Amino acid sequence: MDPYLEPFWLDVHTALVSSTRDVLNSHLPDDLVASAQERVAIESGNEERLYLPDLQIRETQSNYSVATDDETGPANALLPYRLVSEIDPIIERFVTITDTRNKRLVTVIEFVSPTNKRGEGLRAFRSKRVELLASGVSFVEIDLVRAGDWEALLKPHRAQKRASIYRATVRVPRDPAAVYLQPIALQDKLPDLPLPLRRDDPVVKLDLQPLLNSAYDNGRYERRIDYKVDVIPPLEGEDAKWADQMLRAAGKR
Repeated sequence: MDPYLEPFWLDVHTALVSSTRDVLNSHLPDDLVASAQERVAIESGNEERLYLPDLQIRETQSNYSVATDDETGPANALLPYRLVSEIDPIIERFVTITDTRNKRLVTVIEFVSPTNKRGEGLRAFRSKRVELLASGVSFVEIDLVRAGDWEALLKPHRAQKRASIYRATVRVPRDPAAVYLQPIALQDKLPDLPLPLRRDDPVVKLDLQPLLNSAYDNGRYERRIDYKVDVIPPLEGEDAKWADQMLRAAGKR
């Protein structure tokens, strides 16, 4: 993973979802189909945004006006101005795998966004995961961003001894008390991730590294990223040393 891609996550996320659909449809059994889906969500909270915002609040000149009694009630006597924010909905994209014979949903694959690891977005994400598992759907989470609370997303499980900068998890309905964890270190190649399908299906793996490489190349990020500045949030310890060595060797610093 290139942590410098994280500020561009909305664009990278869209590319990963689209490429995953295409790759899976060339490898899945003939009666399974992968599709890109989307849902709309709105996140609450006032935390500082270090990434391209999932939630945008804009104030324009037309939003600044004198309040009236109809608009504010008794507060008008103390607070004379009315500020209105424009809140853009979040478009969250994910991949589904469906059995074409009976239209049954088999597996959901999520590339986790910062929205899914904080506030209302975290609660909604976990609730949807529980609902899908209860209905017999396997659930795959691929977390390639550092923003948000990954430990809260992993609950009720804990992985302190297997903590890593990134990770993937798989949950299957036939083993509801367990989560299968793939730690992903910054310095390692992204893994081939086995996907849970139907019991008798052959193993299908999702090779994450080519998907990310394609998103990087097609998004022309080499022209857009300034590798001379420190990534936000900054890397620490051995990861910081390794990243600096890699960038110097590539002539980017």
